[in-house]
Amino acid sequence: MKTLLLARHAKSDWGFSGLADHDRPLNARGRRDAPAMARRLADDDVHLDHIVSSTATRARSTADEYAAVFGIGVLDEALLYAASARSILAIAAALPEQSDVAMLVGHNPGISDAVAELTGENAQLPTCAVAECAVDIGSWDELIEGTGRLLRIHTP
Repeated sequence: MKTLLLARHAKSDWGFSGLADHDRPLNARGRRDAPAMARRLADDDVHLDHIVSSTATRARSTADEYAAVFGIGVLDEALLYAASARSILAIAAALPEQSDVAMLVGHNPGISDAVAELTGENAQLPTCAVAECAVDIGSWDELIEGTGRLLRIHTP
């Protein structure tokens, strides 16, 4: 049994004209919500051991907050930026075997669609939400659509 956390980045700042979408930072609410969500996951007894993040500034900043609370690093994955559900699940299927509880930090609509593909549940994740999914597999490379069960959605 593995646990996959599919996280949408915290609220980003649209106030910088001319800034590329990939480079948008978190706004004040995002900077407040991301560390609060990380602490909430820890308080809810989530034991996170691996984080993979989109390279977009807002996603990586969100992932860094989770990493700080759980005392682990973040692996950057450029393919998570604007990824489809299938791409997200393919990235999850390539997670290291020693990881039992992993998080992917990305963007909508892909993250919400990945929850639906994995679990069959239609969950529209707001910014900074985390879908906690149990996956009945022994190895990440066995992960395919429909192998997961939505345990809960954590929201800010």
